[in-house]
Amino acid sequence: MQTPSKFNIRVYGIFINEEGNILLSDEKYNQLYFTKFPGGGLEFGEGIKDCLIREWQEEVGVDIEVGEHIYTTDFFIASKFNPTDQIICMYYWVKPLQKIDLPISTTPLVLDMDLLITDKQRFFPFAQFTDAEVTLPIDKVVANLLLQQ
Repeated sequence: MQTPSKFNIRVYGIFINEEGNILLSDEKYNQLYFTKFPGGGLEFGEGIKDCLIREWQEEVGVDIEVGEHIYTTDFFIASKFNPTDQIICMYYWVKPLQKIDLPISTTPLVLDMDLLITDKQRFFPFAQFTDAEVTLPIDKVVANLLLQQ
């Protein structure tokens, strides 16, 4: 294993709507398909909450209010996409400031690579939610924390 050379900080927002559906994002990156919580990478010079607001604007198309902190990675994990990076993820509750009108689906959405659509968001019924619905290892930890609440 290569020694990690830098930290890759990721920030994600968790939202469960009034109907009891959790928001997920189906994505493709470097030929890998995965399902995760909406959010992404911290850019240099950006605050954690500012990153989360920007990522939700980019991915979901809504402004959000960032709520309580849920979890920060407390174990070592190398990036699946760049093994020289150590991943640190932070998760927060978020409250959208606009209505989110997205499909409810228990299966990942089809991405249109011809149109360069590399991510789509959907609601998943929280009553059926398990850690198997998300792909990334740290998201699985957070999924289980959510299920314990």
